[in-house]
Amino acid sequence: MQVNLIAVGNRMPDWVAQGYEEYARRMPPECRLRLIEIAAGKRGKSADIQRIVQQEGEKMLAAIPPGSEVIAMDVEGRHWSTEQLAGQMENWMQQGRDTTLLVGGPEGLAPACRQRADRLWSLSAMTFPHPLVRIILAEQLYRATTILRNHPYHK
Repeated sequence: MQVNLIAVGNRMPDWVAQGYEEYARRMPPECRLRLIEIAAGKRGKSADIQRIVQQEGEKMLAAIPPGSEVIAMDVEGRHWSTEQLAGQMENWMQQGRDTTLLVGGPEGLAPACRQRADRLWSLSAMTFPHPLVRIILAEQLYRATTILRNHPYHK
C-alpha cells in the first residue's frame, strides 16, 4: 500500500523538506509515503486567486493515481484521533488500495478537489500553514503505523 500526499507548493524551506523526509523515511515498507508536489500558481497584487486555486486543483486531480481512495484535507472534514487514524490505516492496508491525501495551498483546496474526495479529513479546527501540514501528516501517519506495530513511539 502507498499513501500519496499531493500538496501545492514545490519550493519549501529546508526545514519543511527535512521534517517531511524524516517521517517519510521511517514509514514501513508495507505503507510507503510518497510526496507529489504541485507548483503553486503565481500570486501577486492583481492575481485572480480563484482561477489560480482552480488551476492548482486541476493539476492535483490529474496527479491522483488511478484506483486510489482520495481524502481531502479540509477544515470542514472529520476529526480523527491518532488511534482512529491507525484504524483507518489498518483498513487501507487490508483493502490493499492506495490512499491519496490532498493538501491545498495558502487559500485551501479547489472545490473540485473536495467534490472528488471520497472523504474529508480535518487535522484541527485551527488553521496551519500549508507547508507545516506536510510534516504533521507525515508524523501522524508514522505514529499511526507505530501503534499498529505496538512500537513504543506513541507512548
